Amino acid sequence: MSKTHIYFVPGLAAGKEIFKNIILSEDTYELHIIEWLLPDKKESLSAYAKRMASLVTENNSVLIGVSFGGVMVQEMAAFLKLKKLIIISSVKCRSELPKRFTVAKLTKAYKLLPTGLVATAGDLARFAIGHRSKKRLKLYDEYLSVKDKVYLDWAIENMINWSRKEPSKEVYHIHGDIDPVFPIKNIKNVITLENGSHIMILNKGSKVSKLVQNIIENA
Repeated sequence: MSKTHIYFVPGLAAGKEIFKNIILSEDTYELHIIEWLLPDKKESLSAYAKRMASLVTENNSVLIGVSFGGVMVQEMAAFLKLKKLIIISSVKCRSELPKRFTVAKLTKAYKLLPTGLVATAGDLARFAIGHRSKKRLKLYDEYLSVKDKVYLDWAIENMINWSRKEPSKEVYHIHGDIDPVFPIKNIKNVITLENGSHIMILNKGSKVSKLVQNIIENA
């Protein structure tokens, strides 16, 4: 029996370590983690997504993205034929973004962020998503591995300016009901994880794993 290949894309600036608590049967699934490529300063989101999609080498795979990685996998899907497309702690379109992202887009305040000084997840939380979420993302600190200024500038700008107007019907969305980054009140058509925060991929890995498995096998 051939295995189902699952490709994961981590959150903004995060590395493969964030998936350490995702447990799926090795007899059934082959897991792959796509780490962030360094973008060109002016590279479009679509062009970057095409490069990322080229790293998915198995046909009929499952593609899973977390947070900004969720945005990325939706863009990558345009270049792939997938078995399932799953996002976790992310958004499916512009209307699901919190108001502060719209304000940041209109004022272009994100261009003033000193991303070259980002050293910890606390810094990244403060610059990218505000003070309110800094405490909840403290756990993320040890999992930040991409601190390149060009990447951070590019990723934050593309997250804030993401222009997708309508969600794809192909997306399965897992979201926590206490996510402070992307509040669930803005999210529609979602599989809700009770007491799940933005870092539930880390602190509720077993429950997330079961939801992922159920989507792949039953949805």
